[in-house]
Amino acid sequence: MTTVVVVKKAGQVAIAADTLVTFGDTRLGHRFEANSKLFKVDTVAGVSYVGIAGTVAHFPVLRKAMTALPPDQLKLGSRDEVFDTFTRLHPLLKETFFLQTKEDDNDPYESSQFSVVIANASGIYGLYSYREVFEFKEFWGIGSGRSFALGAMHASWDRAKTAREVATVGVHAGCEFDRNSAGPVEVFTIKLKQ
Repeated sequence: MTTVVVVKKAGQVAIAADTLVTFGDTRLGHRFEANSKLFKVDTVAGVSYVGIAGTVAHFPVLRKAMTALPPDQLKLGSRDEVFDTFTRLHPLLKETFFLQTKEDDNDPYESSQFSVVIANASGIYGLYSYREVFEFKEFWGIGSGRSFALGAMHASWDRAKTAREVATVGVHAGCEFDRNSAGPVEVFTIKLKQ
């Protein structure tokens, strides 16, 4: 699993993640594998950073699927744009990348099987398996270390001056207490659009 966070504070947005890969009882640290849980997406509106929690297979699939969309269909600047973009991606993920969508027969929609956070100049967003999209006002986290990260970010919010500081504190807490998260920590920041 992982610890990935997004933060909006003091005119900037930040996204941060740990870099540990786990599978079963095996931990594959940064020393042995150049893992990143964040990737950059260039859209017509500017740069976005995307972070993923879940199976490591999601990372190359989502990165490739997003670059396969025509530029006018890859929009991540609002809650509705994120929803529309991932709705367009869903058939591509199924047909081209063989996404297994089944979770439970009682589920109301096909699952995309991943949790994603997005940071860009318009704000910070979260996307979940059934394409539920949230626009966060201050911060959020995903992955197995999210509870530790959320607590640490909440506790440091008033003392920290920047989004980068809050995000770094959050992921470090995840790395400290979640057995499936470890450093080094990767952080990207973007100036928030007024």
